[in-house]
Amino acid sequence: MRLRLIAVGSRMPRWVEEGWQEYAKRLPPELPLDLVEIPLNTRGKNADVTRLIRLEGEAMLAKVQPGERIVTLEVGGRPWSTEQLAETLSRWRLDARNVNLMVGGPEGLAPEVMARSEQRWSLSPLTLPHPLVRILIGEQIYRAWTLLAGHPYHK
Repeated sequence: MRLRLIAVGSRMPRWVEEGWQEYAKRLPPELPLDLVEIPLNTRGKNADVTRLIRLEGEAMLAKVQPGERIVTLEVGGRPWSTEQLAETLSRWRLDARNVNLMVGGPEGLAPEVMARSEQRWSLSPLTLPHPLVRILIGEQIYRAWTLLAGHPYHK
């Protein structure tokens, strides 16, 4: 099983890249965590935002292979405790399908992406900056793995 974060936005600050890499490299080879960046379409004063979101959604879905799991990160999704995330990660591993964690742009995810979602995960009811979300996801996946592996990191 592979985990992929498919996120709208690119050219993140160095601290975001370093934070993401720190947690991704801590995971074992049998649980790789990859990042796929989808370029954010330019939003001008008179931009057709609905069309831009649709195009970003199409680009996100193009990165998903048939049969792979899609999990959307949404404010209105289900919040998971670390223990619940660890249980979910364990189920994903038993299922053995690749998992794609989808993070939209500033206006959220395309309806087509949400329609394909098998699970909806909320990190917080707060609106979080997208660069920080990447690091948070990496850290929480790592934390869940350590919990399953009996590693003391979670304590």
